[in-house]
Amino acid sequence: MLSLVEKYLFLLLAFLVAYLTLRAGQRLLGIFRRGAGQPDWRLAVRQLPIALGRALTFYDVFQARPIVSIFHGMVGWGFLYYMLVNVGDVLTGFIAEFHFLGQGSLGNVYRLGADVLSVAVIIGMIALMVRRYILRPDALQTRDSTLLVDKARHGIMRDSGLVGIFILMHVGARFLGEAFLLAQEGADIWQPAASLVGTWLGASLTTAALVTGQHICWWLAIGLIMAFIPYFPYTKHFHLIMGPLNFILHPERRSPGDLDRLDFEDETIETFGALRMEELSWKGLLDAYACIMCNRCQDACPAYQTGKILSPAALEINKRYTLNAIGTSLAQGKESPQTLLEFAIPAEAVWACTACGACIQACPVGNEPMRDILDIRRGLVLMENSFPETLQTTFRGMERAANPWNIAPDHRMDWAEGLTIPTIANHPHPDILWWVGCAPATDPRAQKTARAFAKLLIAAEVNVAVLGSEERCTGDAARRAGNEYLFDMLAQQNVATLNRVNPARIVTTCPHCYHTLAVEYQAFGGHYEVVHHSELLLELLQAGRLEVAPAMQSGDTVYHDPCYLGRMSGTYTAPRAVLQEAGIHLKELPRSHENAFCCGAGGAQMWKEEEQGAQRVSEARLQEVQAADASLLAVACPFCLMMLGDAAGGMDGAPEILDLAEILADALA
Repeated sequence: MLSLVEKYLFLLLAFLVAYLTLRAGQRLLGIFRRGAGQPDWRLAVRQLPIALGRALTFYDVFQARPIVSIFHGMVGWGFLYYMLVNVGDVLTGFIAEFHFLGQGSLGNVYRLGADVLSVAVIIGMIALMVRRYILRPDALQTRDSTLLVDKARHGIMRDSGLVGIFILMHVGARFLGEAFLLAQEGADIWQPAASLVGTWLGASLTTAALVTGQHICWWLAIGLIMAFIPYFPYTKHFHLIMGPLNFILHPERRSPGDLDRLDFEDETIETFGALRMEELSWKGLLDAYACIMCNRCQDACPAYQTGKILSPAALEINKRYTLNAIGTSLAQGKESPQTLLEFAIPAEAVWACTACGACIQACPVGNEPMRDILDIRRGLVLMENSFPETLQTTFRGMERAANPWNIAPDHRMDWAEGLTIPTIANHPHPDILWWVGCAPATDPRAQKTARAFAKLLIAAEVNVAVLGSEERCTGDAARRAGNEYLFDMLAQQNVATLNRVNPARIVTTCPHCYHTLAVEYQAFGGHYEVVHHSELLLELLQAGRLEVAPAMQSGDTVYHDPCYLGRMSGTYTAPRAVLQEAGIHLKELPRSHENAFCCGAGGAQMWKEEEQGAQRVSEARLQEVQAADASLLAVACPFCLMMLGDAAGGMDGAPEILDLAEILADALA
């Protein structure tokens, strides 16, 4: 089809495109190398099949917004297929009488796929552009109070429009080119849509016009894709490549909340945490390019949804637009001109994060904005000594008394007064070591949970002991607040104690202790079998060691999934099963399981004033419970118990809030 001159022109353009694309790739590689750490390429081989499966099926995209996801899938699948189509079209243009993949069954299926997906892309792209530019839903907006760099605030609409128009023109030109061809050669049953258009064109145009139209459409379709390839890495649609790569290279983590341990003994390390772009992890830089800018993380974020200025989406978008601007100098080893607080996320937003992991769960391309925020907190605390003043008391309590309440260790067993609960000092070889935790040991409301759980263990004749005055705070709040040095100190002390005691099993009523003991202490040499009290209670119920009478309910009961038991640790079944064993009629909240809404205590929020917003996170969650018309709210975390209990104190008609252990203890036969 192409003349000799056109073939040489195409090859010249292809060489130029290859050169520019190579330069863009080198620039990206240089940017990623500036990030902390490096990917484990051995993981890529193991993770490749699953990652490709998730990417090709758009599995993660379809976890929310089902209607929009269908249109997104139509565009995405079509665009992926067009990688093959473009190769076939180039070969067809260069080789006379050439039929890509032949005219047999394989070629027929290929042409059908191209025809159907061309129409799908056009329909899907039009629908998405109508949504963005005409319907303009709140889900695609970011509040003016949230920091969004000017290039993003004014550029997202422009850039999305440019890419949308490119896709429509590229796919539309190719589809029209096939229609021109079929108008000359006759209809093809394997290309029904193009044949239909071709029939109309054949009846309206001369043969010369059809040949010219086909020729122009070929150059328009192929020329557009060649012009787009070097520009591609600068657009948000680069997620088509970087999203799958993000899955392939995703670091192996024991939990979404398992942070990397810092080496405080390495004197060559000059900075801890991240205050500048290049101090983020390589994964944090890759995330910026994988981001779809779909705002799903923003939809899931409890801080944003209660009117705070934090938006995890804005963080990723700001990183991306800034990297587009300074990426070349960053790749060359120069220092970024601004701190992250100046362009990516303000300090107020950093401290509004509840570290609940909802943004990670919601992201369809595996981004982890929460981890960036916690790295920034580390930088602020460890390098700048900058953090909310109210956390000073919390840190001091952990340092001096080994608990955030600053209660002396010799009062650690006050909660157990009148109960026969032995300590490890006088009962050194129990079947189960009960890690009581700071809240159940010191807070009056949480102590009721501890006492109820103790009664259940005694009734089931469990061979159990506690550490007593030897027990310290696990350091969860210190780590989420960025005080990694304090967490490191507490972790080493606790691991030393536990390794000396060498418990067969550990049980705890606190999901934060559960996550820290089971997951995070592994980096410190602490490898233990840890169960949450809901899991142990279920074991005891199923073994017949606890007998309960059916609960007398006057209304529905709902269960609130704690973030660090659910999303972070994957425990959803045991708490619900315990309630069912107690005869509770359980009703699910709209946001439950992995999509549960945070109580507002995580990320050290329990120990500081909540950032300004439309309402408190705990109030928003409790309003959801009220809307479910539940008379009882069951929880499985002392922090959820306290936060939601405080919110209930200021609400009319608030449900009763009880821990699983309290509900089960009340139901003992």
